[in-house]
Amino acid sequence: MSKEILSTTGEKLGEITLAKEVFGVEPNLHVMHLALRRQLNNARQGSACAKTRAEVSGGGKKPWKQKGTGRARAGSLRSPLFAGGGVIFGPKPRDFSFSMPQKARKLALKSALSSREDQLVIVKDFSKIAEPKTKLMASVLKSLNLNGKILIVADLKAAENQNLELAARNIPSVKLLLPSNLNVKDLLEADSVVITEAAVNEITERLSK
Repeated sequence: MSKEILSTTGEKLGEITLAKEVFGVEPNLHVMHLALRRQLNNARQGSACAKTRAEVSGGGKKPWKQKGTGRARAGSLRSPLFAGGGVIFGPKPRDFSFSMPQKARKLALKSALSSREDQLVIVKDFSKIAEPKTKLMASVLKSLNLNGKILIVADLKAAENQNLELAARNIPSVKLLLPSNLNVKDLLEADSVVITEAAVNEITERLSK
């Protein structure tokens, strides 16, 4: 399968053949769902914590005598029955993360890339952004006719993309990713996915192994 390579001004510069085993697989919804759950779970802090009756302070003295008051017997004011008492079965710090085999993670990425085939835009590079200015980035998006949430996958350290990060960071609808950080969540959330030619080659090489 081939795709047009565009310049950042929207001109057609040529074509690139996308590897069918990376960009043209049958999307596996189950594996994509697992990968998304894993990513969201692994991002959870899991730091919620409530004190049990053994951990709250106070409660050393018996509130009232055992018998003769007409009230229910009580041994401590830190019982969950009293205000300021411990919490029954409250949350404790825990790890929500789970792992996935590397093959399954690669399949999830391939599935996500393949499912976004129609929203994929391949650009040569971002060398036309000569200065780190937001208006230059805005004109690029306008030239490429991109709206909504935009994911840009490019090597930000490369000389031809050196101004991309600073030019794009003030546009809230644009998210930048390195090819090595490509993930299912960002691919599925974006309305358009812009990938540089060099990033396509890097992704293809990594996911073809």
